[in-house]
Amino acid sequence: MGKVATGTNVFINPMPIVLVGVREKSKANFITVGWVTRVNTNPPMVAVSISKSHYTAELIREARTFSINVPGADMADKVDYCGLVSGKDVDKSALFDVFFGTLKTAPMISECPLCLECKLVDTLPMKTNYLFIGEIAGAFTEEKYLTDGLPDPEKINPLVLTMPDTSYRTLGKPAGKAWSDGKKLMKK
Repeated sequence: MGKVATGTNVFINPMPIVLVGVREKSKANFITVGWVTRVNTNPPMVAVSISKSHYTAELIREARTFSINVPGADMADKVDYCGLVSGKDVDKSALFDVFFGTLKTAPMISECPLCLECKLVDTLPMKTNYLFIGEIAGAFTEEKYLTDGLPDPEKINPLVLTMPDTSYRTLGKPAGKAWSDGKKLMKK
């Protein structure tokens, strides 16, 4: 069987789902984002891509800080809601118990198993989106989500998004060990 062309508007599946938080004057605003990734090791940095038309993009450009909150699968309804309504029209902060870390300006969600507060270091304008690059200034979780002192994906049970079926899913079972399984193919 050969390859078939699928067009160029494709997604690499699955995509992690996060709630990006930013301070809006005296309250917190959150938006659901599926385009997020680590982009640097030292200092640790992450990037999120948000449409230029979204209110949150404007707020991040002004605030220069933001948070990335990794929700568990049990939060799917609230996660979806935060992607359906605009913070311009709805106060989404009332959905969550909000807290602040060392930056004191990047609102985070207590109910999320993993929260990162970030300082904006760069904004790359794309045609339709801004790519916001933030340095991780702090990471917060609870003991119950750790294994050997590190965040454990199975305990966090994060949501991922698949396209084009627009489904939220959870992680499956491990398929191998990174930086290890390929060693059997190396020549001695």
